[in-house]
Amino acid sequence: MKFFPESALVQLEYEKVKSILGEHCRTDHARQRAANLRIHTRKDFIELELKQSYEYKLLLQGGQHFPNDFTLNLTRELKLLPIPGAVLSGEQFLHIRKLAENTASLFRWFDNERRTAYPALAQVVVNTYFEKNITVLIDEILDESGNVKDNASEALGKIRLNLYKKRQDLRRIFDRLAARLNKQGYLADIEESFINGRRVLAVFAEQKRMVKGILHGESDTRRTTFIEPEETTELNNEIFSLENEESREVYRILRELTKQLSVYAPLLKTYHDLAGEFDFIHAKAKWAITLNGNYPQVLDKAHIRLIQAYHPLLLLYNKNSNKPTIPVNISLTEKSRILVISGPNAGGKTVTLKTVGLLQLMMQSGLLVPVHADSEMGIFKQIMIHIGDTQSLEFELSTYSSHLKNMKHFMENANGKTLFFIDELGSGSDPNLGGAFAEVIMEELAHKHSFGIVTTHYLNLKVMANKVPGIINGAMQFDEQNLLPLYKLVVGKPGSSYTFSIAERIGLEKRLINKARTLVDEDHFTLDKLLNRTEQDLQKIDIEKKELNHLLKENERLKKEMQQVLDKEKHLQEIERLKHLNKISEEKFTYLKDMERRLKSMVIEWRKAEDKEKVVKMIHALLFNQKEKMVAEKQQKKVNEKFIEIGGEIQVGAKVRMKQNRQVGIVKELRGKKALLQVGVMPITVELKDLVVVQDKDPEQIVS
Repeated sequence: MKFFPESALVQLEYEKVKSILGEHCRTDHARQRAANLRIHTRKDFIELELKQSYEYKLLLQGGQHFPNDFTLNLTRELKLLPIPGAVLSGEQFLHIRKLAENTASLFRWFDNERRTAYPALAQVVVNTYFEKNITVLIDEILDESGNVKDNASEALGKIRLNLYKKRQDLRRIFDRLAARLNKQGYLADIEESFINGRRVLAVFAEQKRMVKGILHGESDTRRTTFIEPEETTELNNEIFSLENEESREVYRILRELTKQLSVYAPLLKTYHDLAGEFDFIHAKAKWAITLNGNYPQVLDKAHIRLIQAYHPLLLLYNKNSNKPTIPVNISLTEKSRILVISGPNAGGKTVTLKTVGLLQLMMQSGLLVPVHADSEMGIFKQIMIHIGDTQSLEFELSTYSSHLKNMKHFMENANGKTLFFIDELGSGSDPNLGGAFAEVIMEELAHKHSFGIVTTHYLNLKVMANKVPGIINGAMQFDEQNLLPLYKLVVGKPGSSYTFSIAERIGLEKRLINKARTLVDEDHFTLDKLLNRTEQDLQKIDIEKKELNHLLKENERLKKEMQQVLDKEKHLQEIERLKHLNKISEEKFTYLKDMERRLKSMVIEWRKAEDKEKVVKMIHALLFNQKEKMVAEKQQKKVNEKFIEIGGEIQVGAKVRMKQNRQVGIVKELRGKKALLQVGVMPITVELKDLVVVQDKDPEQIVS
């Protein structure tokens, strides 16, 4: 991407974004990537980096572990590894092993399911592979502490075995000598020490001639001398020689291991870059979470449609200060390419301009941006800005001369892929002449099909907007009552500078204000006053619109609550209906059980009765006169309601009610634990436990 001027990125505070991103990096590779953050102009590059940041953001928000914990800088080791004759230390090999293990964890994590779920992150490892032989070679030579193993070579094993034996011999001889001399009172409290790798005795200075051996030194107070006994001198020499042999063999083994791994140097460099690349993506994702950054839709054309967009640095500052940040909604399309923003000073015009510019740079750098996810952002190949006083003392250019020089570059180099930002177009010169030049500049940029945002106080620019194709007006709202900016952009109309309103509110003498008004062109003053009144009316309409939306939401809430009440009532009615159906089913079941009991009773009666024909008639009546029976039972049920339960002993002649079907009958005969009842014209045998004694509620009504 091209920039004008060279300080464009600094003026848009893009360098601060890179600095903050670098603070989230853990590896030198990632910090270098952040410091040299590239701004892409190809859609495939931009989308890949945005998707990678978005997928890692989902992992972090979901609390999922991503196995990239390697943060060491192995640049020196990896450069040294392929050099012939180079030797890496055991600790350096352990670091290389950790790098290989980290890569193995990454490949294990990217199984088929995750490669499908996170395709952009999987793209990072698509052109490499994991070589397990790297860890195998290191594990054959080194232990977990980075020391060369005894079995790394046959020679090393023999050397260390001899060393062990010699050291054991030395320990036994030395302990014996120390015990004898200590008993004789020759040794100091510390008894022994090591000097230059040789074991020595700590002898009182006055007794040093009593111990034969080599004097290696004395203490600072000169009260103690350190002597190597002559009995151990030869053993110490042998041990010293073996230790040198061990060092040479270890060096040879490490040099051989370095040579074996040198063939994997390019692959290990790739592993190192992988760890750094994932750390860089991790840093972008962490910062996106801090900003509530989202992945907008990327279009391969010049286009901007930002919804609820925030300036990232202002958002962070306000978060730390517990202040609210007002988002901006802005749209630049082929039909409305240039936005002219007017309004009072300190109303947020420049912040809006910088917000759009910085977010565009961030998005084309593959960073998630603090906008609504439905936002749309195109791709630009050139950014031009003119913000603030660019007066040049070196070239003896005034503010306006410098301004015109920049505008000349804009008009000569702008095209349909250019995004430009001009703060206070035409300022620094006579308002009429400067305004005329400003109109020419705007028309030329519109003719070039460039996209951009211009801030101004010139009324002629406000008037020309919406008349020239591709140029539209916008205004920053202002609270005239409290003299406070609202930092809210309204697109489609110009804004007032509130010059006289601000003068009145701060208490400037009306005499001076009126005198100033007389000096202003009447049409100019009338237009500014009209803009002022229009903006205030629109603010009132916005307030009423918010109240209406609130009432509509409240109405929707009440509607939902009413629907819930209706649904609940329907549910209760359905439950009652099912209960009623269940009750009918229970009555049918009781009826069938009662029918079964009666038939069994009749069979018993038929066996006992002498007049069989009478029992057959009773059975016939029971089976073939069901409708009449049901009518009679309903009437019987009504009659039964006339009785009350009194309980007590069941006797012959007592009125009783059956507990199951609540029919009432008279006890004709007791048969052990059963009773023969007369219910209507039909005798029934029922167990005593299923009966209860009743009496009439009204003594005058007796059922026979």
